[in-house]
Amino acid sequence: MENLLRPLIVVGGAVALTVVIGWITDRLLCQADERHRETPLWGLLRRGRIPYQLVLCSAMLRASYDETRMLERYSSAIGRTLTLVLIGSAAWLVIRIAGAIVETTYTSYARAHRDPARLRRVRTQVSLIMRVVSAIVGVVAVAAMLLTFPAFRAAGASLLASAGILGIVAGVAAQSTLSNMFAGLQIAFGDMVRIGDTVVVDGEWGTVEEITLTFLTVRTWDERRITMPVSYFTSKPFENWSRGTPQMTGIVYWHVDHSAPLEAMREKLRDFLRECPAWDGRAYGLDVTDTTPNTMQVRALATAKDADDIWTVRVTIRERMINWLADEHPYALPRVNTAEAPLPPNRTNGHPSPDGASPRRAHDSPGADR
Repeated sequence: MENLLRPLIVVGGAVALTVVIGWITDRLLCQADERHRETPLWGLLRRGRIPYQLVLCSAMLRASYDETRMLERYSSAIGRTLTLVLIGSAAWLVIRIAGAIVETTYTSYARAHRDPARLRRVRTQVSLIMRVVSAIVGVVAVAAMLLTFPAFRAAGASLLASAGILGIVAGVAAQSTLSNMFAGLQIAFGDMVRIGDTVVVDGEWGTVEEITLTFLTVRTWDERRITMPVSYFTSKPFENWSRGTPQMTGIVYWHVDHSAPLEAMREKLRDFLRECPAWDGRAYGLDVTDTTPNTMQVRALATAKDADDIWTVRVTIRERMINWLADEHPYALPRVNTAEAPLPPNRTNGHPSPDGASPRRAHDSPGADR
């Protein structure tokens, strides 16, 4: 009877004590979170209550297991299992605590600074720091778990003796992975590209959605995801539209006839922009940038506060200008010279005759009046 009651008391007491301590700790964190609304630290620490309870329970069971005298045949295996659970839950708890501290630091920084570009840079650095911390804690936890096995402890001396050769072999084999990891750190702390930046990569326009130590994800305008190694951004040129200030200047081109009313087009461009909420009012303009035997190239430019708004401005003025020319000045649209087309007001293809007669059309034959 004693052999049955003692294990039940020890195990049940450890579980009950773990639940009670965990509940008390959680209530204390809730009260601290209510008293200190200016910081999210206490609320974030509550995310670690499960690994915290696992640490408590496994530690108490591991410490009192020898007194239970239960399953003595498997005592070594059970004790090692409890040790492994203790190491794993402790690593999990450390990662949660580190995450809460880093997230609290970023929140405080975000409240003190309103610059979106700087916040995106810090957010990128914070996310990569958390990944590095998680990787280091995970490696240390796995190493500690392996050291609990006698075979690994006995092989420690030989492993250390061959560590140099293994390091060289691993470095050669993982050259690509290591280059991506160093490129990820270079991106994070070199401020080359940040989460939320608008970039153009291989002709694809999109927004940086995720940055890890080895790869980067770009979300395109049509909801596709482009995943590429981070080493791409340290070895090849790319466009970062969010670098510096997000303000941008957009350009729209038209090919129009030589008789197009440029001054009227400038006035209409101004009117279109005033009616477009995406235009930030900084600048606009319309100029002739090139000519051909049949048309001339007209360039309009306008400004906006970011890449999304500049796209809206460009499509708006392109569409409205074409519609206005088609309705009010159809002669200004490109046409084939041999085709009959309406002439602009107060203009003719030839010189007016002295008696006021209309000029001859270009396709009339010299003997048409005979």
